Amino acid sequence: MVTSEELHAIMPGLPAARNAQFLPVLQAAMTEFAIDAAARAAAFLAQLAHESGQFRFMEEIWGPTPAQRRYEPPTTLATQLGNTEPGDGHRFKGRGPIQITGRANYRRFGDLLGIDLIASPEQAASPDTAFRIAGLFWSKKGLNELADRATADAFREITRRINGGFNGLAEREKFYAVARTVLGVPDALASRGAAARAAAPRAPQPRSAEPEFERGYEAIRASVPRRRTRKTAPIKRRTPKPKARPKPRVKKRTPPRTKKSPPKRSKPKAAKRKR
Repeated sequence: MVTSEELHAIMPGLPAARNAQFLPVLQAAMTEFAIDAAARAAAFLAQLAHESGQFRFMEEIWGPTPAQRRYEPPTTLATQLGNTEPGDGHRFKGRGPIQITGRANYRRFGDLLGIDLIASPEQAASPDTAFRIAGLFWSKKGLNELADRATADAFREITRRINGGFNGLAEREKFYAVARTVLGVPDALASRGAAARAAAPRAPQPRSAEPEFERGYEAIRASVPRRRTRKTAPIKRRTPKPKARPKPRVKKRTPPRTKKSPPKRSKPKAAKRKR
C-alpha cells in the first residue's frame, strides 16, 4: 500500500496537509478496486497526478467559457451528457481527479457506488467519493490489466483510454518513471518487450478490446470542431523573362569636312591696243 512518503515522492507538488487528508481515502479506494500491486499503483498515481495537477484540481473551473455553455440544453452536447434541465451544465460539471461530467454520468457512477450524486453532485469532488469514482473508472476500463504489463506501450494505451488521445503524455511518463522507481516496479518487463519487438518482424498487432465505460469527457472531446485546413494551390513561381540585350549603338559616320576651294576667278580680258 502506498505510504505518505511514497506519495510525496511521486507528487512533490502535493502539500503535506492535503497529503495527510487524502492518503487514507486514496488507500481505501485503491484497495476497493484492486489497485494494490506496485505496477498498478504506479500507473494509477501517475495518471491521476497529471489529470488533477497533483490533486490540486478536484473540480472543473467554471467560467462559463463558450465550451462550457454548450453543456446546457438544448445543445447536442447537452443531450449526449444527459443534461435536460436549465443549469445542468454547471450543476453536473467535471468533478474528481478523473472528472465525470453530465447528469447521465453522475447517475451511472452514483448508482454503481451506492451514492445519490444527482441529489448532491458536489459530493463527487469530496476526496472520499472522488477517489472511488477514479477507481471505478480505472477498473471498468480494464486499466488494471494494462498496468500489469508495466511496459511503455501499455502505459500509452492507458493514456489513450483515459484521454482519448495522448495529450500530456510526456508529463504522464515522467510521473510514471518516478512512481516505478519509488514503488519498486522492475524494468525487466519493459526491456524484454522492447527486445522482442526489435527482433520480431513488424506487423500490425490487434488492439485489445476496450470496455465501453464513459465519463463524459469523451463526448466533450468529440464535440470540439476540428480546424479545417485550407487547401491552397501551389504558388507558381514566375520565371523572369530573359532581358533583351540592348542593340549596340551604331555611330553615324559623318563625312569628313572638306575645305571649300575658293571660287575660280576669271581672268580679266586684255584691252585691245589702239593702233
